[in-house]
Amino acid sequence: MNVNGGMAGEPFSAVANTATLVRSWRTAFLTLRDETSSQPTGTLAGVLPLLDELVFAQFHSFVAAAASLPSHEVTSDLMYLLKMAASSCGDENTERALSLICHLVHNITLRVSLELSSSAWSEMLVSLSKVTKFFIEDAGKRQLPENSVGTKAILDCLESIRNLIGVEPRRSSTLENNTLVDFLLHTVICCHSELNGYGPSREDVRSSNAQQPSLWKVQTTAFSMVDEALSRVGSSLCVEMWQSVLEVLRKVMDALATKMSPAENGTLSRFYTSLLRCLHTVLINRKGSVSDHLAAFIAALKMFLGYGLSNSSFISHRIERDPAPSSPKFSSGESLEKVSGAYRPPHLRRRKSSSLQETRSQTSQGSSDRDSSPVEFSSSESDYSDSDGSVKGDIHSCKTRAAAITCIQDLCEADPKAFIAQWTMLLPTNDALRPRKYEATLMTCLLYDPFVKVRLASASTIAAMLEGPSPAALQFAEYRESSKCGSFMPLSSSLGQILMQLHAGILYLIEHEKHSGLLTSSFKILMLLISSTPYSRMPGELLPRVLLSLRLKIEEGFSHKSDQTSFQVVAISCLTASVSTIPSSLHVNEILQAEVSTGLCGGKGGSGILTTLFQYAEKVTNPTICLEALQALKALCHNYPTVMGLCWKQISTLVYKFLRPDTFGFPSLKGAVGYDVGSSVDKLLSGAVKVLDEYLRAVSGFKGTEDLFGDGLMESPFALDCVRDKKISSAPSYGSGSVGISKNKLSGTREWSEALDGHIALSIHHASGMVRAASVTCFAGITCSVFSSLDKEQQHFILCSCTDGAKDLVPSVRSAACRAIGVIACFPEILKSAESLHKFINAVEVNTRDQPVMVRITASWAMANICDAFRHCVSNSSLDLKANFEILMSLLECSLQLARDGDKIKSNAVRALGNLSRVVPFNRFLELENREVRCSGTSKEYTSARENSSSLGFMHLLERIVQTFLSCITTGNVKVQWNACHALSNLFLNDSLKMLPRDWASPIFSILLLLLRDSSNFKIRIKAAAALAVPPTAPDYGRSFSDIIQGIEHILENAASDQNSTPNFKYRIALEKQLTASMLHVLGLCSSSSQEPVKEFLLKKASFFERWLNDLCSSLETSDGNAVESFRNQKRSLLSKAIQSLVEVFESKNQFLSAQKLQKMLFAGLILRESNNTRVALSGMSEVEKTAIGAALYWLRV
Repeated sequence: MNVNGGMAGEPFSAVANTATLVRSWRTAFLTLRDETSSQPTGTLAGVLPLLDELVFAQFHSFVAAAASLPSHEVTSDLMYLLKMAASSCGDENTERALSLICHLVHNITLRVSLELSSSAWSEMLVSLSKVTKFFIEDAGKRQLPENSVGTKAILDCLESIRNLIGVEPRRSSTLENNTLVDFLLHTVICCHSELNGYGPSREDVRSSNAQQPSLWKVQTTAFSMVDEALSRVGSSLCVEMWQSVLEVLRKVMDALATKMSPAENGTLSRFYTSLLRCLHTVLINRKGSVSDHLAAFIAALKMFLGYGLSNSSFISHRIERDPAPSSPKFSSGESLEKVSGAYRPPHLRRRKSSSLQETRSQTSQGSSDRDSSPVEFSSSESDYSDSDGSVKGDIHSCKTRAAAITCIQDLCEADPKAFIAQWTMLLPTNDALRPRKYEATLMTCLLYDPFVKVRLASASTIAAMLEGPSPAALQFAEYRESSKCGSFMPLSSSLGQILMQLHAGILYLIEHEKHSGLLTSSFKILMLLISSTPYSRMPGELLPRVLLSLRLKIEEGFSHKSDQTSFQVVAISCLTASVSTIPSSLHVNEILQAEVSTGLCGGKGGSGILTTLFQYAEKVTNPTICLEALQALKALCHNYPTVMGLCWKQISTLVYKFLRPDTFGFPSLKGAVGYDVGSSVDKLLSGAVKVLDEYLRAVSGFKGTEDLFGDGLMESPFALDCVRDKKISSAPSYGSGSVGISKNKLSGTREWSEALDGHIALSIHHASGMVRAASVTCFAGITCSVFSSLDKEQQHFILCSCTDGAKDLVPSVRSAACRAIGVIACFPEILKSAESLHKFINAVEVNTRDQPVMVRITASWAMANICDAFRHCVSNSSLDLKANFEILMSLLECSLQLARDGDKIKSNAVRALGNLSRVVPFNRFLELENREVRCSGTSKEYTSARENSSSLGFMHLLERIVQTFLSCITTGNVKVQWNACHALSNLFLNDSLKMLPRDWASPIFSILLLLLRDSSNFKIRIKAAAALAVPPTAPDYGRSFSDIIQGIEHILENAASDQNSTPNFKYRIALEKQLTASMLHVLGLCSSSSQEPVKEFLLKKASFFERWLNDLCSSLETSDGNAVESFRNQKRSLLSKAIQSLVEVFESKNQFLSAQKLQKMLFAGLILRESNNTRVALSGMSEVEKTAIGAALYWLRV
């Protein structure tokens, strides 16, 4: 058929046409090469007519023919054209030819993949760079419109490069990428130089010539390509290239910052977005510090927070009819009509509504600009639309604002510490809920921006600002009224006001926000805000306001039914964080106290924090909400024990409901077959038991492990000045809320008795190990007074539950039992009962060999507590050491074995060994060798000490102990070293070691001096210095006495070098005090030493000791005015002893002048002390006595 024939003829016709086009291409370029080779210059000027005839006249045909030619041929011919074009830049009448060449290259690169080597790639970029520079300079001179020939030529050059990279991924290699970025930066710099001085501002937004749209469009494409290039390289970006891009960005951003505000139209919006996205890529691929650029970038980025929102329609978009005020006291505020009339700069006050309307229309026209742009954005416009669709704004300006806020977050994450100084630029210090058109902040963006994308970016940035080191820095914030700050407001006060406004804005947002993503972000910010705010330095009503807002929102519920549970959970979590702040708030305590005093109403109409939490804690049908409510009640018991101590009825009823299987329909509690261990039911039951545990600790006044004994190692009056109160995390916080608490009312005996007979009796045998572990943990919070007040059956129940728990099959139960044993073993009732003590030791010793690490850690901690209690009882003679010798040997052997374990276990083992080493009777060891002893209560039976004399002999045992200490110091972590130094102090206090040769401890003294000199941890150095001051006589130091005096003196003389150690700053004074005490101790012993090196060193350093002792005497009389008189007298006594000892040394060496100076110092100190203590008695002295004292004072002055 003719149809078939026609169809067959078409391919032949196409082939013939293609061959004709290929022939024309080759003929044209051969002719051009011949013509240019015959010319001396070889430029476009001589071949323009030929180009028009052979190439430009067949433009579309050549574009079609390129796909049929070999790639290398097309590449060679295009490179020839570009070289000729680059050499002709600046020639007259070549602009049209240059633009057509660029356009031809662009169209061909869309269809053909060129074969470019690295050198050819560089040559192409050089040629394109010359062409673009020519057109950029031409555009700057003639102020060309954005659709001019020159603008199109520049964009064609840039797009050609983008096409080549797209079709040939190898162009993304580091070297070629760097070459490309250099070319693009050169293009940007050329545009920036031409635009410098013509940058747009809001006043010239209507002047199209001044805007230079062509160059802004070129920069937009260039920055977009730089962004793409950096993204391709990623982490392999070299430092030099990163720095170059950053400097160009800084230069452009500085130019923007000099303008009052950026102009608003479609072209510039795209430019700003491209610029900011490039900055974002540079910041997330950091290769160096950005601290030097931080302030400049923030100043420029802040201008974009309100970009595109010059019209006032956005003001009322996110505001409800009656917003919460932002004043510190949260009083009722002004109306919205008054709010909308906020402050306006003077230069804008005369603008009429017509002018404003004109600006709006131009902005709208710019936003509707849909001209084709080389910049293709990945995000769709729907991502930036508001969820309710009530406001339609400029999508491009929205992208700009979002990009700017993202860059702010990048800067925050790049240098969080330095960024804190920029908070006042980005966050409000007053009136956070007042929308200000000309003073936009991150908070106004979060509250009032009409686009969700921008608000989400603001929320993410604020959250990033509150993370990192910010919580520590914000602890110095304090709130002061602006009127009290004067003309200058310190950063601490500014931060305090910012925190107030953040609270106001976030609480308002949580109350009114409907968007689920923003609500989630708001709760995240609130959680960070609560953990970062020092509420003790803020207005007292701030924290109650947070609690009230959260309670109302929890009761009101959320509009998102599908996310109702998750929002309820996070709201209760924020409430838990609020009541967990330290120190506890007196205002919150008063609110809770008032609620309890009026009675907790669990039915309808009940109102209050406690009432709400008790109600939600019973919602077992929703386990996550129920569990969070239980966590909140636990936090209240911990932080507000006074109030919660009055809620025993509610706590008891709630926990008992959980433990009774028939209340909520839970499975049988004891040995249920098929019970789903680890289910949500287990979590709820264990959570309820933990509430009971925390309540019992609060009501019984638990403050940690019973401190029934003092170790005597901090007896120096200088060291006592710096004794810190221990804060036990498991102990309730008896702070401001506990003022006036009555120990008679809150003894805890009644509550413990009821809990043991009811709640714990049910939960201790539960099928779930999680519940049993929580139940046994309760015993770790009992106090000695409560335990002793219980009847014998209840005490026996506690002891049996602990020992039985230590044999449980579940590791967490065994660990909890060991912790409870470690607490109860310190009670005198246990130490008086050999049977109970044997059972505890046996249970703990077995668990020290358990496989799970968490069990061995708590078992070793319990072992250390048992050893500490054992040492205390031996020291005060309440325990017969001979009768309990085998217990001592068993504890020693177990501690030595534990010291070979990991660091977390080793630290407890060293503490246990140190306590035992203080009471080991080394001088009686041989006497006991021949005694037949047997103790069946321990896990190891000893038939005769003689059998162990070979392995546990006198010297061998001491050697093992010392080697263990030295090994722990050299190989252990910080805590192990600290405990080892403390343990060595105990060893030095063992009186039975005086029978040994004097130099047995030389290795110990050497390593202590090494720690004191070189350790970077001040706590270790403090303990090392304390250990060096333990031996009571100079002979006890042996030949190390001289080294110790020299070592301590050297550290004191160079103490200034340690004062700049920031991480140890809070321990610096304590170290100085301990060094002073140790130095005075050894100086007081130097007169009794017969070692000549000691005396020679003291003479050599006489001037230092005179100066140091004189300063010490002066500080003692001036700084201790409020000190306890007994401590002050002890310090004087220690100081006098040291001075007197030095006087004797100097006199023995005939250094009478130095001795006389010290005698004057000593006599002056005695006179001052007596005059301070007996000033009134002087009035009763005789004239002779007064004359004698006056003569003495006159002699001192002479």
